[in-house]
Amino acid sequence: MEKQAYFYGTGRRKTAVARVKLMPGNGAIIINGVPYEDLYNRLEIRRRILQPLMVTESVGKFNVVAQVEGGGISAQGDAVRHGIARALVLVDEKNKENLRQFGLLTRDDRAKERKKPGLKRARKAPQYTKR
Repeated sequence: MEKQAYFYGTGRRKTAVARVKLMPGNGAIIINGVPYEDLYNRLEIRRRILQPLMVTESVGKFNVVAQVEGGGISAQGDAVRHGIARALVLVDEKNKENLRQFGLLTRDDRAKERKKPGLKRARKAPQYTKR
């Protein structure tokens, strides 16, 4: 590992964007100035955020500071996960293969489909009545 103050990674999911800084430390994860345990009370989201660190066996080795904008709680968690994974590749290129195997470097580009004219949602049509 090089002598660098921090490693940077940008993560995206739906409309959420996370700017993640990874720095050597004791394993604290701060998102938008708040510890992630206080921000996300669902265990599944917490597990997702920790996943890249667990895959590379670096839980407790790095502090994570992230700024997240847009999206909902789930999308924000996935954006942070994507950003951490990208930053871990900059820490050590050997992490790339492991993270790629678990699909953590691939950006999940699924987003809400736009509403079409004459429909209630993207594809839901109003009820048909024969007169």
